[in-house]
Amino acid sequence: MGNVSAESRSEIQATKGYRRIVDLLDEGTFNEIDGLARSGDGFAEVVTGYGMIDDCPVYAFSQNSGVCGGAMSKAQANKIKKIYALAVKTGAPVIGIYDSAGGKLAEGADILAAYGDILRDSNNLSGVVPQISVILGPCVGTLAMVASAADFVIMDKKAELTIHTDGSEASVECASKAGICSLAVENESEALAMARDLISLLPSNNLSGVPVADLSAPAVPAAMGAADDMAAVFGAVADEGGYWELYPSYGTAAMVALAQVSGATVGLVGFNGVLDSASCSKGARFVRFCDAFSIPVVSFVNASEFASLREAVKLSTSYAEATTAKITVITGSAYGPVYIALAGRGANADYTMAWSDAVVSAMAPAAAALFLESEALKGAENPVEARKKLIADYTAQEANALKAAAQGAIEDVIQPEETRSRLIANLAMLSSKRVTTLPKKHGNIQL
Repeated sequence: MGNVSAESRSEIQATKGYRRIVDLLDEGTFNEIDGLARSGDGFAEVVTGYGMIDDCPVYAFSQNSGVCGGAMSKAQANKIKKIYALAVKTGAPVIGIYDSAGGKLAEGADILAAYGDILRDSNNLSGVVPQISVILGPCVGTLAMVASAADFVIMDKKAELTIHTDGSEASVECASKAGICSLAVENESEALAMARDLISLLPSNNLSGVPVADLSAPAVPAAMGAADDMAAVFGAVADEGGYWELYPSYGTAAMVALAQVSGATVGLVGFNGVLDSASCSKGARFVRFCDAFSIPVVSFVNASEFASLREAVKLSTSYAEATTAKITVITGSAYGPVYIALAGRGANADYTMAWSDAVVSAMAPAAAALFLESEALKGAENPVEARKKLIADYTAQEANALKAAAQGAIEDVIQPEETRSRLIANLAMLSSKRVTTLPKKHGNIQL
C-alpha cells in the first residue's frame, strides 16, 4: 500500500473535494472518515466524514476531482456506503457533492457492483433521513441515477447531470425542465449555501420533529396577493425571510416551497389553472416528501381541472395517503375532481378554508348552470347575454364559499388577510396529530 506521509495528506486537504466539504460544514466541525483509504496506488477518489450545520449533525461525501478525476471505484463506493450506514444508525441527513469523470472501467465487474451498492443503499435510506445532492461538475450515467434519487438536487450553472454517457442533455437547464434539478444557482458557493439552508429547514430523520426557529423578533410577512398569484400568497403566509421555492422551471401550474410559519417548517403547495402532467407530478412528489418526514402541508387551490387522468390519480393518491397535517385554503376556484382530490375528504385534508370570494362547485359553474337551469334560456331575446347572466347567478348563489361551508364541504370561510393567522392557529391545533394506518408495504400509486 505504501507509506502515507503528512505531505501526501496535506495535498489531499488542498484539493477541491476536501475544501468543498469543509466549506459546507460549520467551521471546525469536519471530522474525516476513512481519510487514509486507498484506491490503487493513491488515495480514494472521495472525501467522506461528518460535521455540523447550524448545530445539526450531518454526514457528507465530496467526490474529489483532483484525484483520478473523482472516478468511481470500489474504494470510493465503500467509503460512501459507510456514510450511508452511519446515517441509518444515527438518523442524520446526508449531503453528497458530485464531481466525477465517470467510473474506473479497469475495475470491471467491481465497478458494476460498486454502482449497484450505493444506488441500493441510497434508495434504502430514502424517507429515513433527508438526502441532498449538490452537483458541481460532471455527474453522468449510473452516478446520475444515484444523485437524482436524493430528495433535493442543487446544481450550479457549470454542472452536468445526465444518464447519457455521451454527455447529452446534461445542462442545468435540461435538468430543471425535466424536474430533476430542485434548485439552480450561479456558482459553487451559492450551491453549498443553499444546501445549508435546506438542512436548517428539515428534520434530521423521519422520527424527529420539524425544526422550530427562535422567533424572538416578530415575523413581518408581505402583503397578501391575489388568488392566482401564488408567489405573493406564499410570501404573505411565510415568516420574514420568505420561502425556498423548488423546481421553479417544471410544472408551472403547481408551485412548491419550503417555508417557516411561526418558526416551524411547513411545505407550501399552490395550484393554479389547469393542472398538467408535470404539475401533478411535481405536487405529488413534494407531498410525499413532506409526509415522509411529517412536515405539515399547506395547499392553496385555484384550479379548474386536470389535464390528465393518470396524473390526477397520482396527485390524489399522494394526498390521500399522506398522514402528515394537511390544511387546504381555496383561494379561487375548486371544481369537481380538483376539489375532491386536493381540498375535500378525498384528499384526507384535516382542515379546509376558503376565501370569501372563492368558487366551490361539484362541476364547472358554466356547465352546472347550463345543465340545471337550461329551461331559463328558452325564448331569451339575447341568448349570449342570458347565458352569461345565468352562469353568473348560479356561481353567486350556488357555488359560493358560504354555501359550501353550510353543506360541510369546507370548515370555514375567511378573508384573505386572515390567512396567515388562521394557518398558525390550525397548524398549532394539528401539531399533535397521530394517525394509525393499515399495515402494508406501500400503496400502488400511478407513476
